[in-house]
Amino acid sequence: MNIKYIKIPFASLSASIFLMGCGATTLVSTPVENIDAVPLKISELSEDQKKTWGHADLISDTIPGMSVDKAYKQIIKNKKGKTVIVAVVDSGMDLEHEDLDDVLWTNKGEKPNNGKDDDGNGYIDDIHGYNFLGEAYNEQLEYVRMLRLNIGDASARAKARLKLDEEYPKALQNKQQYEQIFQVVKNADEAIKKELGKDSYTKKELMSIEAKTEEMKQYVAVINQMFSYGENIHDVMEELSEGITYFTEQVNYNLNKDFDGRTPVGDNPYDLKDKKYGNGNPKNRVDTESHGTHVAGIIAAERNNGKGVNGVAKNVKLMSVRAVPNGDEYDKDIANGIRYAVDNGAKIINCSFGKSFSPNAQWVYDAIKYAASRDVLIVHAAGNDGSDLDNAENPNFPNDHNFGNSEFANNVITVGALTSSYGSKMVASFSNYGKQNVDVFAPGDGIYSTLPNNEYDFQGGTSMAAPAVAGVAALIRSYYPQLSAVQVKQIIIESGLSTKASVIVSGDPENATTFDKISKSGKMVNAYNALLLADSISKGKMTLTKNTK
Repeated sequence: MNIKYIKIPFASLSASIFLMGCGATTLVSTPVENIDAVPLKISELSEDQKKTWGHADLISDTIPGMSVDKAYKQIIKNKKGKTVIVAVVDSGMDLEHEDLDDVLWTNKGEKPNNGKDDDGNGYIDDIHGYNFLGEAYNEQLEYVRMLRLNIGDASARAKARLKLDEEYPKALQNKQQYEQIFQVVKNADEAIKKELGKDSYTKKELMSIEAKTEEMKQYVAVINQMFSYGENIHDVMEELSEGITYFTEQVNYNLNKDFDGRTPVGDNPYDLKDKKYGNGNPKNRVDTESHGTHVAGIIAAERNNGKGVNGVAKNVKLMSVRAVPNGDEYDKDIANGIRYAVDNGAKIINCSFGKSFSPNAQWVYDAIKYAASRDVLIVHAAGNDGSDLDNAENPNFPNDHNFGNSEFANNVITVGALTSSYGSKMVASFSNYGKQNVDVFAPGDGIYSTLPNNEYDFQGGTSMAAPAVAGVAALIRSYYPQLSAVQVKQIIIESGLSTKASVIVSGDPENATTFDKISKSGKMVNAYNALLLADSISKGKMTLTKNTK
C-alpha cells in the first residue's frame, strides 16, 4: 500500500527557513446529463461541513458530495433493506470501535478462540474476518522486495533498481528536511510563547509582537509562515511530526533493501500453495495502523447513534480482511483475501490499495475473475500518484485489464478522488486519472472518519474515495438485491453527475483538461441518482446503456 504523504507539503518550503538555525440533480426518469448550466455559489465550508461534505448535494450545498443525505431523506426514508456483507481488504480494523462494533460481520459457524475450524471453511477462529499478515505490519515496497529476493524478470528488476535509486535518496532528504523544519518551528514556537507569556497564541497575537532583536524577527517570520499551513501551531507541529514518521518508515522499512518484514508470518509469500498462515484476529496491531478503520467508517459507521460519523450505508455488516501492511501488499495475500471474502458471503469488496510492481499479478487477476463468477463487486482505489493510468509508464496493480485492450472482468469499478471545492480544483491533486482506466470520481480529499481507540480524524486519498463508492453500492444491493454486481457497477457509472468543467489534474495548473476526459464515465458518483436509477432498472422501466449480461 504505497500511500503518499499528501497532507502538508512542508518539504517544498524555501530553504530560507533554515537560515536562522540550521443540469439539476433531481432525477425522475433519466440520469443527470449536465450540471454546467446550474449557477453555483461556492463558499467556505463550516466545521460541520468539513466533516460531512462527502454526503452533501452539489446543487443545494454547492459541494460536490454524493447526495447521500438527500437520498436518505427523499428515497430511503423508512424502507427496509436486505443486509449486505462488505469486505474491507485492508490493514487491520479496530473491532471494538464505538462506531463500528455493531456493524461487524460475525461468522456464526465459528466458535471464538477455541483453536478449531468449526465451520470447515479452512480458517481457524475467523469470527469477524481473517488476518493474512499474522503479527507483521511494516513491509518493503514490492519493487524493493524484488531486488532483495531477486525475483521477477530482468526488465522488471532493472526498472526496480532505477526506481529505488531515485526514491531512497528523496525519502532520506525529506526525512532530514522535515526534522530540520520541525526543530526550527519548535524553537521559534517556544520563543514566541515565552515572549507572550502564553502556552498558545493566535496569529493576531503573534503579529502584535514588537521584535527587538533579529533573532525574534526570524522567530516571528517562521511562525507566521507556519500559520499558512494550519489554524494553530500545535496542529502544524503534529503535521510535521507525521511527516517525519512517514519518511522515517520509508527509509527504515519501505525502501530499505535489507529489511524483511515477513519473518513473523512464517510462510513463503511467493508460494500460493503455502496457505496455512495467518490467524483469525484481523484487528489492527498498533494505533498507527489506522487505514482499515478509517475506510470501514466511511462505508458503514453506525448511522445516527450520536457518535462520530455516519457511514454512507446502513444494513451493512463489515468483514475485516487484514492483508495490507505498512508497505506494499503481497499478491498472495490479496488473492487469498478476495477469495476468503467471496467464499464467506461478501457481495462487495473494498480494495483501497495498489502498487506499481506485481510479480504474481495473475494470482490476483484469477481471484478477481472468481469474484466475478460469484456476483461480487470489487471497488478499487485508483491510486495517489497524480498519474494518468492510461499511460503505459504508470502501471497500477491490481486492475481489470492486465494492460490489454479490453477488460478481463466486468465486476471492478476504479475510483478517483474529488475535493470539496467544485470547479477547477475539484480533482484531488494526488488522484490518479485516466479516460480508459478510471471509471468514476468520488469524495476522497479531507474525509472525516473513524480511527482506532474510538478516535476520529481526517484522511485523504483515493483510499477514501473507494469506500464512499462501496457504500453507495451497498445501498443499491441492500434495497435492490435482485440486481447483479455488473448492473450495480453500471448504475453507479451511468447515474453520476456529468460536467465538462475545466479541471486541474496532478495539482499542476499547466496540466488542465475537462472533467469528462479523466475517467471512463466522466462523472461524479451520486447516491441519490444511483438509487433512483436502480429502482427504475429493477422495475423494468429503464435499461442500462451497456450490455450487463
